[in-house]
Parts: sequence; C-alpha cells; structure tokens
Amino acid sequence: MANNDAAANGMDYPEHERTYERFVVFAKWGSIAVTAIIVFMAVTLL
Repeated sequence: MANNDAAANGMDYPEHERTYERFVVFAKWGSIAVTAIIVFMAVTLL
C-alpha cells in the first residue's frame, strides 16, 4: 500500500489555503449574483 506521507510533504499548504479562500469568495459572490438576477427577473417578468 502506498505511503501518503511522502505526497503530503510536497504540498504547498499556504498556496492551497489561498486558492481555497479565493474559491469560497467566488462561490459566495457568484451565488449572490445569481440570486439577484433571479429576484430581478421575478420582479420584472411577473
């Protein structure tokens, strides 16, 4: 069975955390934008 400790030692954790933080921010603002578009469409089209 493979030893996963060797792979973990080569990871750049600070870069991983920055990338994850950017993903979370993008997902949050993307969700807000989609919700705003849907609300705008509901108000103007109904």
